[in-house]
Amino acid sequence: MKSALLHVSVPFVLCVAWANTSLFDEVQVDLSSSHYAEEMVCYLPGFLAMPCNCLVNLAYIYMGLYWLLWFRGVQETSQSRYMREVFALMAVLYGPVQWIRLALLRRAPAVLDQWFTLPIFAWVPVWITFVERGPEKWSPLHAAAHELCSILSYGLALAHERGFELALGCHVALAVYKGVRVQLAHGDIRTRRYLLLAVLSCAGFVVLKLLDHWLARYRLFQRLTGHFWSKVCDVLQFHFSFCFLTTLTQRAHGKTAALQE
Repeated sequence: MKSALLHVSVPFVLCVAWANTSLFDEVQVDLSSSHYAEEMVCYLPGFLAMPCNCLVNLAYIYMGLYWLLWFRGVQETSQSRYMREVFALMAVLYGPVQWIRLALLRRAPAVLDQWFTLPIFAWVPVWITFVERGPEKWSPLHAAAHELCSILSYGLALAHERGFELALGCHVALAVYKGVRVQLAHGDIRTRRYLLLAVLSCAGFVVLKLLDHWLARYRLFQRLTGHFWSKVCDVLQFHFSFCFLTTLTQRAHGKTAALQE
């Protein structure tokens, strides 16, 4: 776990440092509570002013800790454990980042909320490459290079007001493409179900977030808003991605080991 923690914490600290400079002063981010459909509860402290949107971030932490500490894979190697631990640590850290953004409504946490989304999505193709190539041919340098490119792609947000959306769209498209490809090569009915649920959760995450204010016209979405349910979908997207990738890893590498015998 030490190597996974180092992999995640070093870029995390660097991004936090850069986000608190003037480098991203021109990036288009929402810094007002009016961006969210959930009404603020004035008598609650700032970190709970939008209680549902704030508390849902605990789900990221719980889900990340489950996959980090309590999941026990069958025939898990040190390398496949590393892939899982990095992804789980990303989830654990992402929850507090979103919570701080809601509590403070300041530029640096808003930038970090966007920025961290990119390397999280980028880890899915990295893990899939590990499944496809196998432990013998997979290189940690490839993973590092891919994650670095992902982090640097946030520079598109500096070039255009919709640069972040473009970068995120490319990350999502690549993850889905590689997911479908590895499913066709190594998957079964079980992994196909996980992949479908992950993609549907991703779609729900995007659509519900975009329709946050529109849905708030209906009583059902006035406290548990579209933004809240989009975060639920995001957690589910994380979870089903874990299910898909861990199952495929065991299946593909189990086949390899059988062939070698």
